[in-house]
Amino acid sequence: MGEIEISKLSKRYDVRKLNIEDVEMIYSFCKSNTQYYEHCGKDISIKLIEHDLRVAPPEIPMEQKYYIGFFDEGLLVAVIDLIAGYPNNNSVFIGFFMMNKELQGAGIGSKIISEMLNYLKKLGFEKCQLGIDKTNPQSNYFWRKNGFEVIREAMQEEGTILVAEKQF
Repeated sequence: MGEIEISKLSKRYDVRKLNIEDVEMIYSFCKSNTQYYEHCGKDISIKLIEHDLRVAPPEIPMEQKYYIGFFDEGLLVAVIDLIAGYPNNNSVFIGFFMMNKELQGAGIGSKIISEMLNYLKKLGFEKCQLGIDKTNPQSNYFWRKNGFEVIREAMQEEGTILVAEKQF
């Protein structure tokens, strides 16, 4: 697989890796979008965001984790947590994706995902996987609309997760 150049994930938006200095901005962004947290059984907090910035799947080095923001003239449009080479070398995994609450429903999220996945396909990745909270109708609709198919259910302490994937 080629190395991911973050700036190439979008032609429309400024894309950069988010870090510990961005925690307050991420917190404000996520706090305004409560639906995700209502379904995943977690409470949004500074501590949760700090944890999410530093956690990767077992045996995956942090160099393969891309916790990134998409910006339009300084406005945070979307946040995504992308893991390259997981669950296998030819895959990417989306651990988290959230759109700016004010911009939802306009097709922007679908355009961001499409553009990003097209770039990752050019790098040689063959598929993308993610988990969908089974009880979240908005998330279910969004990912299915974007070509993801449920391949199995996984039970977690927060509830049932639908593991979905999209082949490139």
